[in-house]
Amino acid sequence: MKTPLSNYTFKTLLGLFTLGLMSFLPLNFSSNVVLMEEICDNGIDDDNDDLIDLNDPDCPCEIIETKSLIPNPSFEDINCCPNDHSQLGCADVWIQASEPTTDLLHACDWTGWSQFPPPLPFPDGEGVMGFRDGRVRDGVLEPNWKEYAGACLINPLEANQSYRIEFYLGFVNNERSPPINITIFGTTNCDHLPFGVGNESLGCPTNGPNWVHLGDTLVSGGAGNKWVRTAIELRPEEDITAIAIGPECRQIQTNVSLYYFFDSFLLADFGLFDLQISEVSHPCQADFSLKVAENGFFSYQWYKEGIALIGETEPQLSQMYGEGAYQVRIEDGNSCRLSVAYPFTIPAFTTSASRTICNEDVYDFGNQVLNEAGVYTNTFKSIDNCDSTVTLNLQVLGLAADTVQARIFEGDIYEIENQKLSKEGNHLLTLTSEQGCDSLVFLQLKYHNIVIPNAFSPNSDGINDVFEVTTENEFVQTVELNIFDRWGNKIFKGEEWDGRYDFRFVDIGAYVYFVKVNMRDGTEKQFSGWLTVLR
Repeated sequence: MKTPLSNYTFKTLLGLFTLGLMSFLPLNFSSNVVLMEEICDNGIDDDNDDLIDLNDPDCPCEIIETKSLIPNPSFEDINCCPNDHSQLGCADVWIQASEPTTDLLHACDWTGWSQFPPPLPFPDGEGVMGFRDGRVRDGVLEPNWKEYAGACLINPLEANQSYRIEFYLGFVNNERSPPINITIFGTTNCDHLPFGVGNESLGCPTNGPNWVHLGDTLVSGGAGNKWVRTAIELRPEEDITAIAIGPECRQIQTNVSLYYFFDSFLLADFGLFDLQISEVSHPCQADFSLKVAENGFFSYQWYKEGIALIGETEPQLSQMYGEGAYQVRIEDGNSCRLSVAYPFTIPAFTTSASRTICNEDVYDFGNQVLNEAGVYTNTFKSIDNCDSTVTLNLQVLGLAADTVQARIFEGDIYEIENQKLSKEGNHLLTLTSEQGCDSLVFLQLKYHNIVIPNAFSPNSDGINDVFEVTTENEFVQTVELNIFDRWGNKIFKGEEWDGRYDFRFVDIGAYVYFVKVNMRDGTEKQFSGWLTVLR
């Protein structure tokens, strides 16, 4: 059986043939014929076709792409834009696995709880998933409030085969996101998703039927608001068609709700990770580099933009060579495999901020000392040494004078901050604003005009025939009047009294009144005194 020659073999034989032929040709002819083969790892265009190393088709090498068995592994594909928590269902194909609900954060709208700020930027795209491990509600700990996300796998995990799952775990801070034992659970049938339906306090999947523990790893984020890349190795004892991922089964003890984030899941056959490029350190750090898993039977060669990096023949790069697409070639003597390109860019962030200062204060903004309102821009170094450009909108509060109008009942006290006033009139006050600045307030304080007569003459002459309370209607909601005789018997209840009791005019003399005035602002005032009935 004849085997066709590869381009490389053909060029080699052709070159040898040509060299042999050249020995029989005149010197002036042979000097114009130069055939060279492309060497694929020296960074030189050996055959003068303007294509170097991997960019030359004479250097074939199979690209091995590690595809995740988890669909939509970075929560990028969405069927709706989340506008609040508990909306994991907006992430295509992901399943809310537990009764306690996980959250989808996406740059299209909702990007998380104010008390649980996610680390920025997201590791992969615009979406991440957030989940709790226990919850404190109204001061009461619910230790079994555990939130899980689930997915049916593209292909099942086969029994007794080795797999690996890599992912990013996000931390809020050391208080809200202490070290956590992230756990993967599996089931043989997608119909078992979700689990524990109707039971918020079930806890982890294995507290119910049909689920098994596949693996776990303890992950710590330290004290910072950051992402950590981690991995779990799996070897199921039965075929697994669906997984759930989240906290371990152990109940936690905490005084606050704990919260974490997931992004960029990569679940694949263990052997495929030989060509999976991973990061060493943070891209903005000076010691940042790239690496693949080490195997003593392999040889390695690193490339940038398809051109060999001379001397970079270890599983880890010794240094970075600027921004660009990096690949690594692995050979084992029988085959050549090439990783998917890793696009390296140095992150740079832009943010905006608003600040307010008092009239005589200053604001330190990097190397600038500001005391005038305006928009300013400066570039800072983040905790990971990345450039962060901040646009600041600075406002300066002057010594403002506001006019406040208020009313009280005579004898009451009006309080404004730590000052108490009881006399009506105009008052000029110096107060402190929410920003801590001095603020002038011109207070116009008046008494409510409540008039309660001390006598009336119910004789039907049209003059002073009714006992009533005169008020300012714009401030008063209702007035309730109660009249008692001198022996304490209630003889009237209503808004105005015409001097009758049991359809007859009462005798002249002294009576007791109680008046309750309900104000429109919700306050209430009561008055009492003696009333004289005349004829």
